[in-house]
Amino acid sequence: MRRTGTTRRGTLTATGALALGAVLTGCGGDDDGSGGKKPAHSGARATSAKAEKALREKAVRDGALLLARYDLVAEAHPAAAAGLEPLRAAVAEHGKALAPPRAKGAPKGDKAPPAPAGPVSADPKAAVRELAAAERRRADGYGEALLSAGPELARLLASVAAAAAAHAYLLTELAEETAV
Repeated sequence: MRRTGTTRRGTLTATGALALGAVLTGCGGDDDGSGGKKPAHSGARATSAKAEKALREKAVRDGALLLARYDLVAEAHPAAAAGLEPLRAAVAEHGKALAPPRAKGAPKGDKAPPAPAGPVSADPKAAVRELAAAERRRADGYGEALLSAGPELARLLASVAAAAAAHAYLLTELAEETAV
C-alpha cells in the first residue's frame, strides 16, 4: 500500500532539486553582457591573491598544530595510536594541498611545526575527544573561510572541512571504543 501525501524522501528530493537549481542559476554568468568592460572583481585580484595566501598559510599552521596534537595523543596513549594514524595521515595531506604555491626559485620554507598548547589528557577517551573537538573547530573555521575564499580555494576548503567533520565523527566513535 502506497502512502499518499508528503513523505520525508519526497521532501528531501524536492529541497535538493530547489537548492541545486538555485546554485546552478547563481553559478551561471554571462560575461559578454559587460559591454567590453572588465568584471568588477578583476580589480581586486591582487588583494584577493594576498588574502588567499594568508588564508592558506593560516590553514597550514592550524593543520601543523593539529598534527602535533595527534602526535602527542598517540605518544601518550599508544593503544589509540593505530586508530589515529589514518586520520593523522589525512591531516598531513590536507596541509600539503592547502600550502600556498611557491614562486619559482623560492627557497623551500620548512619550518618546524609549532608546539600545541596545553598538555594531553591522561584519560585516553578524553584525549581522543579533545582531538574530535579540534577537528570540529577546524571544520567550522574552514566553513567560515569559504566566504572570503576564491572559487578554487573555496572548493578545497569545503572538501577539507567535510573531511574534518568526518574525522570528528570518527574520533568520537574511537573515544567510545578506547579502553581506559
